[in-house]
Amino acid sequence: MDIRKRKNAGGDGDGGADGASVNVGDEPDSFGGRIGSPRRIFLFCLAFRVVNALLIQTYFNPDEHWQSLEVAHRTIFGYGYMTWEWKRGIRSYLHPMLFAFLYKLLQVTGLDTPYIMIKAPRLMQSIFSAIGDLYLYKLSDALYGGNVATWSLFCQMANWFIFFCLNRTFSNCLETVLTIMGLYYWPCIRDSSIDYPVNRKWGLVIAALACAIRPTSAVIWLYVGMLELFLTPNKVKFIILEVIPIGSLVLGFTCLLDRLMYGSWVIVPLNFLKFNFLSSGGDYYGTHPWHWYFTQGFLVMLFTFTPFSIAGIIKSKNQKLSALILWVLAIYSILGHKEFRFVLPVLPIALIFSGYAFAQMEVSGSSSSSSVTKKKQVPRQNHTKWSPKLRLSFFFLLATNIPMALYMSLFHQRGTEDAMNYLSDEAYKGRVKSILFLMPCHSTPYYSTLHRNIPMQFLDCTPSAEKGELDESDQFLVNPLGFASELARNWSEPPSHIVLFASEETKLRDFMIQHSFKEVRRFFHAHFKVDRDLQSSVVVYVVNHAFP
Repeated sequence: MDIRKRKNAGGDGDGGADGASVNVGDEPDSFGGRIGSPRRIFLFCLAFRVVNALLIQTYFNPDEHWQSLEVAHRTIFGYGYMTWEWKRGIRSYLHPMLFAFLYKLLQVTGLDTPYIMIKAPRLMQSIFSAIGDLYLYKLSDALYGGNVATWSLFCQMANWFIFFCLNRTFSNCLETVLTIMGLYYWPCIRDSSIDYPVNRKWGLVIAALACAIRPTSAVIWLYVGMLELFLTPNKVKFIILEVIPIGSLVLGFTCLLDRLMYGSWVIVPLNFLKFNFLSSGGDYYGTHPWHWYFTQGFLVMLFTFTPFSIAGIIKSKNQKLSALILWVLAIYSILGHKEFRFVLPVLPIALIFSGYAFAQMEVSGSSSSSSVTKKKQVPRQNHTKWSPKLRLSFFFLLATNIPMALYMSLFHQRGTEDAMNYLSDEAYKGRVKSILFLMPCHSTPYYSTLHRNIPMQFLDCTPSAEKGELDESDQFLVNPLGFASELARNWSEPPSHIVLFASEETKLRDFMIQHSFKEVRRFFHAHFKVDRDLQSSVVVYVVNHAFP
C-alpha cells in the first residue's frame, strides 16, 4: 500500500486542481503495483536503455554530433570541426565536456577504437536516460502513488519517440532528464495536502544546470519558479537565500568554464537569447506555422498515447503540470523555427498522464473500482484481472509504438551513419587519405566518428549576413555538376573518397568518370523523403589511383 502522511489527518484534503493524490490501484500484485526499490528500478531502466542505445543506428539531426561530440573530440584529441555557433559564442561547453570526459577515459585506456568511439557516447547517454526514467517513476509516485508510477514508467519506455531520441547526445536529451529530476524536488508541483519530504534547493540547482546546458530551458523553470513564488509562504527567503545564490553559483561556474574554453569572457545565455529570440536567427534553417506543435509536432511525438494523455489530464485534474505542457508549447510556438526535440522535456510529463489513465482503467475494471478515492486504498488481491478495455489499450500501444520505434531507430536515415562508420573502419586501416562530402551540410557525423586526423571537406551552410544569399550547400543543390566542376578546378590533388546521396549521383555520374572515381560502397538510407528529394541511398566513391 502507498502509505503517506497527510497534513490534515482524517480530512478529505484538497487534491483536486493541484493533482489529487489519487492512489489508483496501489496493490502489489497488480501490473501497476510497486516494482521494487529505487536501485532495482534504476538497474532495470539502465539495462533497457543500454539495449535501446545499441539499437539506435540512424541519423536524426546534425546537432547530435556537431554540437556535442565534435566539440568534445576536438577538446581531447586536438582535431574536430567547430561550427559557426561556437565562433559566435552561443553555445556553452558544459554539455560537450561530459563527453570530453568520456573521450579522455577512452584515450587514456587505449580503447578509442572505431567501434567503441561510435557506440560509447550513446551508451553514456543511456545512463542519463535511466536516471530520467527513475525520476519519472519517483515523481509519478509522489504525485499519484505506486500504481500510476509503474504505468507511467511503462508509457515512458513504450513511447516510440522517447526510444528513438532520448539516448541520443543532444543537449535537449540531458535537458529532459534534468527537467524530470528537477520537478521531483519542487514543492509547488506536489499536492499540498501531502507531507512529502522534498529539498527545494536541489530543484534549484538542477534547474540552473538545465538552463546552463540549454538556455531555452528557462521557459520551463520560469513557469515553475513563478508558481513556487506564488505558493511559498516565505517569498523573501526563496528569492534572496535560494534563487539568487544558487543561480549565481551555477552561472558563475558556467561562465568560468566558457572563459577557459573560449579564451575570452562569453555570456552564452545572452548571445543565445539575442540570436534565437531577438533576431530570429533560427529561422534561417526553416520555419513552421505557429500551430505546428499543437497540430503536428507534439502529437507525432505522443503518437498513439495522445488520447490516453488527454484522458489522464482530464481525470487527474492536475492543472499545474497540464498548464506547464501548454505553456511550453505556446512559448515555443512563437518562434518560427520549430523542431520535435525542442519540446522533448515535456513529453515525459504527458506520458505521466497516460500512466494515470491506465491506472484508472485498471482500477475501474476491477471489482474494487469504487476505491479510487483519496480515503480508500485498493485491498490486497492475489491477482487483478485486466478488463478487455485495458488489455486492448495495452496491446494497441505496443503494436503501434514498437514497430515505429524500431523502424525509426534501425532503418530510417541510417545510410549517412553507415557510410561514416565504414569510412572510420577504412581510415583505421589506412585506406582513406581525404574525403569530400557532396551533400547538404552536416548530413553525416564527422571527426568524432571517423577518429582520424585526415583532410575532410563538407559544404558550408553558415548563415549569411546578406539575406537571400545562397550558401555552398544550396548552391550545390541548385547546380550539382557546375558546383562540383568548380571545386575540381581548385584541386591540387583529388580527394581519395567522395560521399553523396543517390539523388545527386545521377547528375554527377559523368563527373565521376571524368575524374577517375568509381563506386566502392552503397548504403541504404531511407524509403521516403523528409524535407528534400528522396535520398534513398548514400554512395561512397573512391578515386582509382588513390592507392597502389
